[in-house]
Amino acid sequence: MTAITATFRTIPGTQAAEGRTGEHAVVVDRPAGVAGGAGAGMNGGQLLALAIGGCLANDVRYVAAVRNDTIDDVQVDVSLEIDNGLVTSADVVIRLVVPDGVDTAALVDEAVAASTVLAAVRDGFPVTVR
Repeated sequence: MTAITATFRTIPGTQAAEGRTGEHAVVVDRPAGVAGGAGAGMNGGQLLALAIGGCLANDVRYVAAVRNDTIDDVQVDVSLEIDNGLVTSADVVIRLVVPDGVDTAALVDEAVAASTVLAAVRDGFPVTVR
């Protein structure tokens, strides 16, 4: 089993937070003027859209590597619908630029089936807050 950890700490002098995982960091904040936010970073919904799209972009590449397929370009667009602060749906569009002969439909289907983030969003998982 693999574990991924992330930490969030307030950035001194702001009400934003820096999130870190491994060697990578991201700033999270609310929009300027909302609950003390300054618009210094993304909010949770934006991070969720990025997680969905980023996971799929990576999974398409993983599947292509296993299949020995070449991908020249991957484009993933994610749109989340939010109602009363709750995500009600996600629309994902994947565009691939590949050489002739690559079965893009099968490639995308396998990537969707392998996507950790999509599985978590679709199927849910227990969350404990302490």
